[in-house]
Amino acid sequence: MADAPLKAIDTSAGLQRRLFSGMLWLLLLNLLVKPFWLLGVEVGVQNAVGSEAYGFYFAIFNLSYIFNIVLDLGITNFNTRNIARHPKLIDKHLSGILGVKFLLFFFYLLVTFSVGALLGYGSEQFNLLAWLCLNQFLNSLILYLRSNFEGLLLFRWDSVLSVLDRLLMIAICGFLLWGPQGVLPHFQFSIYHFVYAQTAAYLVTVLLALAVLVRKTGLRRLRWNKPFTLVILKKSLPFALLVLLMASYNRLDPVLLQLLSPEGTGDFNAGLYAGAFRLLDALTMIGYLVSVPLLPVFAKMTKECDRRPTELRDTVRRMFSLMMVFAVTAACALSSLGDDLMALFYVDHAEGYASVFRVLVFCIIPISTTYVFGTLLTAAGMLRQLNLFAAVSLLLNILLNILLIPWLGVVGSACAALTAQGFMAVAQVAAAVRIFSFHPARGYILKLFYFALSIVACTFCIPHLAWWITLPVVALLATGLAWVLGLLEIKEIMKLNFIKS
Repeated sequence: MADAPLKAIDTSAGLQRRLFSGMLWLLLLNLLVKPFWLLGVEVGVQNAVGSEAYGFYFAIFNLSYIFNIVLDLGITNFNTRNIARHPKLIDKHLSGILGVKFLLFFFYLLVTFSVGALLGYGSEQFNLLAWLCLNQFLNSLILYLRSNFEGLLLFRWDSVLSVLDRLLMIAICGFLLWGPQGVLPHFQFSIYHFVYAQTAAYLVTVLLALAVLVRKTGLRRLRWNKPFTLVILKKSLPFALLVLLMASYNRLDPVLLQLLSPEGTGDFNAGLYAGAFRLLDALTMIGYLVSVPLLPVFAKMTKECDRRPTELRDTVRRMFSLMMVFAVTAACALSSLGDDLMALFYVDHAEGYASVFRVLVFCIIPISTTYVFGTLLTAAGMLRQLNLFAAVSLLLNILLNILLIPWLGVVGSACAALTAQGFMAVAQVAAAVRIFSFHPARGYILKLFYFALSIVACTFCIPHLAWWITLPVVALLATGLAWVLGLLEIKEIMKLNFIKS
């Protein structure tokens, strides 16, 4: 499991090799585990408890998710970027920041429960919210501990930790959903069993990650250092604001659906949105996994941008091309198959899920764009611009939800999400082009346009076929077309020998 020492990867080629190696490990492990979690276990949970009960859970979960930035205040992103640039600070940061994380947990509980009270939550909502807050804290600890591995470019350890919690959840939930009938014939699965399984899995993962870091850094005890804490929080606040704003416009839709839907339909509508959102969540996992190794690599490249600007430009172009080939193909193909896919996953209300999904799945295109250009701007420290873009996106999302939910219902909320995500992506691309003096060639832009137009024509104009035929056919056609157009640059990627770590 040991990764090559940092001093061996000082060159740009070495950084790109480590980047693609990290991506390979993250993608392989996560593509083996997380799709089964999202489309197997979570779908099984929603089918077992019903759309209304799951919608009740999903709306409260999103409230806890929006405010989980209080648990972090941008420390994780700051730590990844800072450790990548200054690896020797790992001991000092780990000791000081762990103490801060526990202090932030109490502030997080105060903020989240206060908002719950303002929303009129009762005892049942607060009981579920308490467990979800604990889970958010444990998940925040995992992400922070992983950021140390990412900053040191120890992507193999990071890859293992990125799926361990889900593996444990799959084992626990899988047994509770499908195992106890012969042993406990009267057992009835509830949404609380789902939440308890998450708590156990997160706790085990935290303990393992901490044990590995303690062994690597020699940490013996936590030390409270007030000046260090204040410096860390001050430097992290811009990251915190960005994460809060982005989490709000990404996760606010179910909460607004619960509040703005006609009386008695809020939980059900939130459940429909959750069912359609689940497959999009699985798709965005690809972009997120790409961005994890991108942040420390971009942090190093932007530091040397003046000396080697073409290497940064080439890496951005390759990553963006890969993401667009995937995102455009997935959005078009899956949207055209919305009815079949939702009927495959859900036992009831498949048409309602499909109507939302056909719109919502196109969010994968702007989201994938932000995972490349947003990561680039974050690595370069351009947080003021990112916060401005995120604030406008949040206001746009709220306004459109208020206007569209009474008119179009759940589909209106999906349209609001797509519009807000689209604005964020365009703004980030424009900012990156200006800041880094990128000058994309007209030929490259035309290739992207021709690829997208061809995929749209292929997926929406061919005769309707079964989903298990359509998806591989479209994937093969898209891969071949992208290779002919030179968007994948397979030869250049292979020259990096990214298999070797």
